[in-house]
Amino acid sequence: MLNSLASAGRRALPNQWDLIAFAAILAVLTAIAKSYHGLSAPLPAANEAPISLAYSELPYYAFRTVLRMFAALAASLVFTFTYATLAAKSRRAEMVLIPVLDILQSVPVLGFLSFTVTFFLGLFPGNTMGAELAAVFAIFTAQAWNMAFSFYQSLRTVPPDLDEVARGFRLTGWQKFWQLEAPFAMPGLIWNTMMSMSGSWFFIVASEAITVGNTTIALPGMGSYIAKANDDGNWSAIGAAVLTMGIVILLYDQLLFRPIVAWAAKFRVELSESQDVESSWVLNLIKRTFWLKSGFAPIAAAMRSLSFLPIRLPHILPVQSSSAAQRPSRLIDALWILVVIAVAAWAAWLTVSYIATELDWGEVAHVFVLTFYTLIRVMALMLLATIIWVPISVWIGLRPRWAEAVQPIAQFLAAFPVNLLFGAAVSLVLAFNLNTNIWLSFLIVFGTQWYIVFNVIGGAAAFPNDLREASANFHVRGWQWWRQVILPGIATYYLTGAITASGGSWNASIVAEYVKWKDHTVTADGVGSYIAQATDKGDFPKIVLGVAMMSLFVTLVNRLFWRQLYAYAERRLRL
Repeated sequence: MLNSLASAGRRALPNQWDLIAFAAILAVLTAIAKSYHGLSAPLPAANEAPISLAYSELPYYAFRTVLRMFAALAASLVFTFTYATLAAKSRRAEMVLIPVLDILQSVPVLGFLSFTVTFFLGLFPGNTMGAELAAVFAIFTAQAWNMAFSFYQSLRTVPPDLDEVARGFRLTGWQKFWQLEAPFAMPGLIWNTMMSMSGSWFFIVASEAITVGNTTIALPGMGSYIAKANDDGNWSAIGAAVLTMGIVILLYDQLLFRPIVAWAAKFRVELSESQDVESSWVLNLIKRTFWLKSGFAPIAAAMRSLSFLPIRLPHILPVQSSSAAQRPSRLIDALWILVVIAVAAWAAWLTVSYIATELDWGEVAHVFVLTFYTLIRVMALMLLATIIWVPISVWIGLRPRWAEAVQPIAQFLAAFPVNLLFGAAVSLVLAFNLNTNIWLSFLIVFGTQWYIVFNVIGGAAAFPNDLREASANFHVRGWQWWRQVILPGIATYYLTGAITASGGSWNASIVAEYVKWKDHTVTADGVGSYIAQATDKGDFPKIVLGVAMMSLFVTLVNRLFWRQLYAYAERRLRL
């Protein structure tokens, strides 16, 4: 009996894994507390950049940047679970929400900052919190659209047999969402969340070193550090920034994303067990703790019970089986479409009225031509990225061990801010007298290819193992395997990546077509450089014109090309 009591006492004590976990949690909380003092500091004077290039400041700057990213990520997840779910569940809401999402993802970060900085600064006059909120909102715009598109795609492509099983068990809408749809969407959402984090690094300079007109606000962070290093032409500081960024990405990959990817592997739709199993040393450490697991067990149980609550959402109209029920539906559809058209026409009228205060139709025609140039760049580079990266991403996604090794590398490459390449790009263009319209275009690739890479890896990783085994048993190989097995299996994932890559490419054109390094500036013809130059001058009518024209092109391309392919994939290529 004494042995039993002693054994029970030992089990009640924290083990060595608890101590390691508690030490890590304490370190994070201490760092957050230290950063809080910076959030409540007075706002520095305009154009006064309190950024030091000392290497000792890099850990603090990196943590401030990561805090902003995770704050934006939390907001992006809330947006994703509400906005994308409403768009996927309501046909009438989808008619509005998805085109709006197309427009939002095409609006560049600079377009948001130009009009939101003043609003956020006005909320907290003279305090850094206003600028912090502006930066977090800018990072949010670099994360949310990609995640929302991914979740929307997954909710629309739940396998019909699983949907039928949910109806057979009489699951309510609430239960079906948390027991079937959200778990099914989880693998793709996680990979797109990683892409969103990397995408926010891509625009971190514009988010933290905010310049609108003659006003510049530099927040302590990696983006401001990179901007100052670029302005000074300090190659050693740029190298230190790259090294710090790589370390930070590796840390949050190993401490957060790798455990989540390993945990989410249980949500894959399979009829046979895969030979490869995802693993994470952090997840294994958490499983070995005693106090940590015991502390979170009640929370997990409460969330599980909440997901099983028989909540039934009220219907606006009762469901009827008679054919007469179709007439009110068509009438409501017609009224809804009229309301949408009226609101769109009103918004267009406001935009045209504002632009017409200073600009004429000749300027509009000029911006139309510039936008067409950018369109050619975007489509050509997306085709190039598709040809190169789809086969590589499929190969990685089908091999979890390789995906585990490649994951931090892909995140680092996707996060690499294009601003760090400005020195090399300007030097090469000036040294060899290169055509900027051609050679600056390749900077856009850094905002294009990774959306395709992460989505295709996520799609290949979620591809059912039983279908792989069936194709192997029937000796389906080579081009036939690509055409009849894997390409149909990843089609919706690829198209989701392509749609978000299109928006990312248009955003990337802002920094890729207008490149400044020290005292040198090189530009390419395109709407991206037009918006960047207008933002530097604080010319708001030109900013609105450029953003409106870019949004119009992106919406038309998505509606007439990408959405048609997506609808075909939904009808014919669902698992």
